[in-house]
Parts: sequence; structure tokens; C-alpha cells
Amino acid sequence: MPKKQSLWQRLFSAALGTRPPISRRDTATATAVTESESTPHPTTLHHHGRSSHPSMADKLAAGQTLVLDVDAGLLLPSSASPFPHFMLVALEAGGYLRGLVLLLLYPIMFCMGGDSDAAVRMMAMAAFCGLRAGPFLAGRAVLPKWLMDDVAAEGFETMRVSGAAGGRRVCVARKLPRLMVEGFLREYLGAEAVVGKEMKVLWGFYTGLMEEQDKVMLEEVEKIMLEGNDAVGFSGSLEFLQHPLARCCKNVYLVTRDDRATWQALPRSMYPKAMVFHDGRLAFRPTAGSTLAMFMWLPFGVALGAARLTVALTVPYRYSTPILASTGMSWRLKAGERPTQLGADGERGRPRGQLYVCNHRTLIDPVYISVALDRPVRAVSYSLSRFSDLLSPIGRTVRLARDRDVDAGIMGRLLDSGDLLVVSPEGTTCREPYLLRFSPLFAELSDDVVPVGLATETGMFYATTAGGLKFLDSLYYMVNPRMCYTVQFLERVSTSAVRERKVPSTDMANLVQRKMGHALGYGCTMFNRKDKYLMLAGNDGKCSIAPAVRS
Repeated sequence: MPKKQSLWQRLFSAALGTRPPISRRDTATATAVTESESTPHPTTLHHHGRSSHPSMADKLAAGQTLVLDVDAGLLLPSSASPFPHFMLVALEAGGYLRGLVLLLLYPIMFCMGGDSDAAVRMMAMAAFCGLRAGPFLAGRAVLPKWLMDDVAAEGFETMRVSGAAGGRRVCVARKLPRLMVEGFLREYLGAEAVVGKEMKVLWGFYTGLMEEQDKVMLEEVEKIMLEGNDAVGFSGSLEFLQHPLARCCKNVYLVTRDDRATWQALPRSMYPKAMVFHDGRLAFRPTAGSTLAMFMWLPFGVALGAARLTVALTVPYRYSTPILASTGMSWRLKAGERPTQLGADGERGRPRGQLYVCNHRTLIDPVYISVALDRPVRAVSYSLSRFSDLLSPIGRTVRLARDRDVDAGIMGRLLDSGDLLVVSPEGTTCREPYLLRFSPLFAELSDDVVPVGLATETGMFYATTAGGLKFLDSLYYMVNPRMCYTVQFLERVSTSAVRERKVPSTDMANLVQRKMGHALGYGCTMFNRKDKYLMLAGNDGKCSIAPAVRS
């Protein structure tokens, strides 16, 4: 008779795939674990299709663990290739040279099968080798936006039903390393555990090599085996059955290829958590073809961006607008008229300046407001690089101190001197169709304000960043092949009640936020600058540049 193995020996052997798969004949106790003589292990294998099994809701019992295949059970079939995700890591975490290397290796990967294990390992080597190990910000700040775009509504519904039934949701990533997907799966989809390959680290740097298994997988095998939990697997690929966690499931439901081909992307309205913040420069999904187009465009884009910048800095607005529009850099005034009436009289009998309150999309928001008004404006900012300040066609920006009394005095003096002042009470940029919390200070500065809704469209690069080089923001905007700013002046809002202490300034700020959100079709949130930078960059977003007032 064969020598009896201990439980740990059987768990380890099953996890490495060197022994026959683990079988569980009695789920009531963990001692009834024996080695199975037949394969595959899942006690029951079901083909999950619309005709026979319209919903997974009837298949999951209360408290039952769900083992979900991320590659073939959660994401859309169109996202089967992991190349775009590795390219995002290469470009955003490693730079353009690393992205070019990965792109040049693509023909070899394509000949190896595109999404085969060998091809994926080559992608991981090109994307990670030499990167400093530590908090992987790309996995938390860049990849979630693109992974959420790839989530199928049907796969998400399976996770939702499992969570509603009180069961644990264990996600298995067979292709992408665990550090690339764990932040997204836990933060946005509520996964309790994520199992996947680990990136090896040597002397504080990633080697680019992936380990076959990780200790998290062994821990999950132990929990399923010892807790007596009848786990259920869900996937759309037979390859999932070879995974150790799939072998521990009592039932595995496989989606047919025809049914999976009909899966639809998860609508934004069904997101379990709003995708308000994300980082990275790329505004497109970096497939091999689109990445090649980007590298081919860059030399022309840099030259075109320099020409656009020269025109914007030297030519008057009325002449530069049609010139820039002919190069693909356009703007439009939407459903509104340019306000002409100024505020009440200020000091020395001069007309008091007008306060314009806008949402914050990029650093050049005040430029387009100035173009729309056809008048020079003054802009205030908490942090702006001196390089960006020098490139501004509207003059030097006034820096604030992040001190309420000091900032109120700075902006009050600008208004008293008759300036047209542009303020963004959000305090930081937001790319998605959401408005951050409005700081109420603007409501205390003037008897009325003019809300200005701004929207921007770019096709290749985002002109904002939280963890990158912020002084390049304006240049990235100029390099885009085509971009468009939309400026919308809303009805003037009286804030005299705040100055008379009849209405709290916070209520007035929320009112302006709601009006602007309704006009733009954006959602209103209570997030602020600190929330954004803690999520995307791991800091509070403050800089050490001392404020200065320039008249």
C-alpha cells in the first residue's frame, strides 16, 4: 500500500500539480480528505448557457465560496490578450523606451500564440524587468480604469450575486500577475482574495520572472478544504480546470463559447464604485496597432505641438483661433452667451472685477475662458510649475497659500483692482464626468459669481497627472492629434446672502456645484484634492512652493 501522506503534503502536491487532484468526499469535516483516482476533480462539471442556466443566482447557496476565473469568467472575450495591460505598465511605470521594446517584441509574441503562457512571460519580462519593487501605483492608479472597461456585465452579476448571498469571492488571475489586478478586484469589485502569479524580486527590483504559484493560493486551498465550504467555480475556459483551486470546487460552471461571445460591457451606471480618479498619460487602449500609431505620431506631434504653442503665445486670440482649429486644436462655446456686466463698484471708484467659477479639467482652463470672453483674465492656483507659468498666454498665475484668510485677501485684492478672476473651487483636476467638492471660499468673495462649465476631449494623451511630471501637462495637451475644449457660461448666481450671513457658504458652494453638474451632465461628489492624491499617488498632494502675489 502507498505511504499515507499528511494533509499539508497533499495540499502542496495538489497546488503544484505534481500529484493527482485533491478530492473531498465528505464536506462536513476536513479529515475526510483523500487522493482521487479520477480526473478532472470538480465533483460536477456544468456547461452554463442561457438556454439551460439563465442565471447563476439559482446556483449559489448562502455563504458559498465563489472561485471566479478573471480571464474567462469576468472579463470580456475581446480583452483576452493581456498585451494592452502590460503595455500600460511598460509606458506608465517604465517610460516610452520600455514601451518601444515591448512593442518590438510583439511579432515574436504573436508567433508564440499571443496569449500563450510563453508569450505572457515575455510580456512580463519586458514590462517589469528593472522596475523598482515597492507600492505598485500603476496597479492602483492606472490599470483599474482599463480593467473596469473590460468587465462583462454577466461576470460582474455572478460576483454580485455571490456577495449578496454572503459568500467569499476568490478571484483567480491565470495570465496577469497578481499585483496588476489585486488593487482593482479588491477596491472596485469587492473580492475577498485574489490568486495569481507573483513577480520575483531581487535586491529591491523586479526581475521580470513570474513564480508559478503563491502562498495566497495555498491558503485558499486550505480554507476550502478545511472549512467544509462547498466552493463553486465559474469560468469560460477549460484551462481553468487545471488550476488547483478549480480542483477543489464541488461544482464548476463553464460558459459556452457562443454565450460568452454575446457578453456585453458593464455599463457605467452599474459600476459598484464610481471610477472618479485614475492616472496615466494614455487616453486610448494601447493595443499593438494603436501603440505603433502613437510612436509613429510622436515626432510629428512634438513638432506640431511646438508650432501650436508658438501661435498661441504670439498671435491674438481672434486670429489664433482659426489657425489652431485648422491643426485640430479647437474649442466651442455651448448654449450660452459671454457675460458682459461687471460687479459692483470697488475701491477708488473703479468697477469691481468679476469672479468666474469653473470646474477643473486641465491647467489651461483659464486660457479658454479668456478666449471665450475675448478679454484677459487672472488665474489663481495652489501649485503650478514655473515652466507651465512661463508658457501661459494669459500672464503669470497668482499662487495661493492654502490658508483661508490669506487666500481670501489675495483674491479680494485682485477683484478690487478690477480683474476678471477665474477660480476652480475643486482644487484639482478630474478627468471623468464628475465634479469634486467645491471649496466654499469663493462664495464669500463677491456678491455674484458666473459659473463656467468646461469639458475637454483628447484622443491620445491626458493633459493631467497625479504621479508624473506635472510641468509637461500643457505640452501633452498640445501633442494630441485632435482636441476640443467646450466652454459653457451659466446664469449668474447671486452670493450676496452669504456675505450678509443669511446662507452658509457651504450651501452656496453646493448649489453652484449642482447647477454646474446638471448643465454638464456630470455627477457631484464630496471627494477633494486630498482624496485624489491619496488614492493615486500615496500623498496628500501638497507642494512646498511658497506662495507669491504678482500684480
